Amino acid sequence: MYRKAILSGLAAVCLGFSCAGPALAQQYRLNLYEGPAVGSKDWREPLVVHPKDGGEDRYNTTQPRLQVFLPEPGKADGAAIVLLPGGGLRVLSMGADMHKTIALLNAKGVAVIVLEYRTLQRTPAQIAQSTVPRPPVARPAEFPKMEIRNANANPAPDDPALNKVLHLAVTDGQAALRLVRSKAAQWHIDPDRVGMFGTSAGGGVAFGTMMAGEEGAMPDFIISNFGPALQDITVPQHAPPLFLMTEAWHGPVTDGLVDLFQMWIGQRKPAELHVFDVPNFSMTPDLWGQRLINWMVERGLLRRTPE
Repeated sequence: MYRKAILSGLAAVCLGFSCAGPALAQQYRLNLYEGPAVGSKDWREPLVVHPKDGGEDRYNTTQPRLQVFLPEPGKADGAAIVLLPGGGLRVLSMGADMHKTIALLNAKGVAVIVLEYRTLQRTPAQIAQSTVPRPPVARPAEFPKMEIRNANANPAPDDPALNKVLHLAVTDGQAALRLVRSKAAQWHIDPDRVGMFGTSAGGGVAFGTMMAGEEGAMPDFIISNFGPALQDITVPQHAPPLFLMTEAWHGPVTDGLVDLFQMWIGQRKPAELHVFDVPNFSMTPDLWGQRLINWMVERGLLRRTPE
């Protein structure tokens, strides 16, 4: 049996997150696998959790789990999203912006399942170095130019450790889709309207899950929040609709998503791309949230017209 805890009254219990902002309707937590996850049994670095930005950063995820946020029963539309946090495959960044996105989607009747997928093992010294506060910058970061082929924007394509963890994260993505669909009746979800929403490296996990192409483990749609593919992409015969967002000055991320968009429309597959000349646009859904909801309605992914 999957271990499950039902948590209610989120105004009082926020599971370590800030209680500020919109309350979420319901939350469940459950392990993705019944026993130890295959492929990471010998990992020894312990899980490290750092509070951050109304949420947390999670390092050394070895045992994947799901956080399930269901909309109020009267609002449930049947659509569901497996949400994949970002963090360069080295950390899961789960801050206040993620919870704002969940609240937006829940309010429109969409179930959101956050997947804590496996990330690269990091030593205490490496974690300490990565958590040193960075000074504010007055101008956008400069990214090295990178040749994009087949929409692959992986900055370290020959790194064996990162390639292994990407493979494991994709395995987790497939298992999450299968588990969500198996809970369709219980969670009032339409198993034919289960998509993925990837932020940063989470987008790479979503596209990797799509490219694995296994029956029952294909996303019905993909939303990418500056999350490019981290491997070579070909357009599947039954390509899922894409909703892509990025910043104008995000280097290979922007170039990779533009290339991905061109691949889709070149094959007459549904795709929509938004390139914002707005720094840190991804930190809040205020800029792109309503357009995303409208797109979901237009694509038939939301069956009701949201209030």
